[in-house]
Amino acid sequence: MACLDITHATTYRYRHRVSLGPHRLMLRPRETRELRLFSHSLSISPMANVIWAHDVAGNAIATAVFDGKTDHLVIESRASVELNAPAWPVFAIADSAVKYPFVYAADEWTDLGALTIPQYGDLDGRLARWVEGFVMARPTDTLSLLKDISTGVFTQISYQSRDTEGTQLPIETLYRRSGSCRDFAVLLAEAARVLGFGSRIVSGYLSDPEDGLVGSANSGSTHAWVEIFVPGAGWIAFDPTNRSVGSQNLIPVAVGRDIHHIVPVSGSFSGGRSALSDLAVSVAVRLSAHDHAAAMEDKTNSKAQPSR
Repeated sequence: MACLDITHATTYRYRHRVSLGPHRLMLRPRETRELRLFSHSLSISPMANVIWAHDVAGNAIATAVFDGKTDHLVIESRASVELNAPAWPVFAIADSAVKYPFVYAADEWTDLGALTIPQYGDLDGRLARWVEGFVMARPTDTLSLLKDISTGVFTQISYQSRDTEGTQLPIETLYRRSGSCRDFAVLLAEAARVLGFGSRIVSGYLSDPEDGLVGSANSGSTHAWVEIFVPGAGWIAFDPTNRSVGSQNLIPVAVGRDIHHIVPVSGSFSGGRSALSDLAVSVAVRLSAHDHAAAMEDKTNSKAQPSR
């Protein structure tokens, strides 16, 4: 269990004063049985009227509406959470779904809907052939199959940090053999759907107190991963960027069928295409003061133990 403080700041600078359109913000951590939200606050400059709502996936959406002109926009989100996901999760998969292929129950199939349908074209079948290569037999162990596909993304695609907007198509990531965490997530979600699994993409934060995870900068960063629905176990998190299963280091903010549904900050301005002069994003995910002190004490005590 870890108590974490998260700060996510997005800053826009403009060459001259512009009019801001409404901005859609997906920044409030999503509570689950493994994540408890203690507090969350938004600070926005210039001042804005903020309206909260939930989308079809249950994500918390803040819409910021501005009045007047400005030469800057600063959006800062602060949250305190408790993350209690186990390092080695055990999934109670239903007997009917232990082996792949299986058939979702009628109600599950209806509710999963488009989450089971591939979202991108695969005209030459390359993606389908790539995914089929992980199916060693029929039937085969469901969880092992999903782990193998996620591991395949990790081992066959080189991680490449990319600050520019946009996400590669799954087939593009296969051709290039490189991509960012969001490219990895889109590829894995699409691969699972090709095999008939319900999958959704998750955006949020990667907690990395040991500074040893891929896709992390210093203590934490924004991140993207995938959740796949398996009867009995429910939504299982797969992070192909770090070849991990479960939510130990993952703080979800939003889930969606496609990556463009879960962008943290989106909006518009009027004042000419060249008006934007700078965009900066910073994220810090740190142990709370109490947990940090305890961790330092444990480390000190560990160093003081005599060797055996």
